[in-house]
Amino acid sequence: RQENTAIPLGFDYTVVQGLSAELTQKLEAARPENIGRASRLPGMTPAAISLLLIYLKKFRGTTRKAS
Repeated sequence: RQENTAIPLGFDYTVVQGLSAELTQKLEAARPENIGRASRLPGMTPAAISLLLIYLKKFRGTTRKAS
């Protein structure tokens, strides 16, 4: 279920506290379209995926309020 969670094109990975600089760079370069693809990046950990999911939930909440 979470594998299909979309990652918006404009998502700023630098705001995700706890991600290593290396993972942030990989995510910025790859720009995966969903969590499933992000999880397959070399070096991606379950903890990093959890952080992404938390921040994506926050990101979605702020974009809804702005609409």
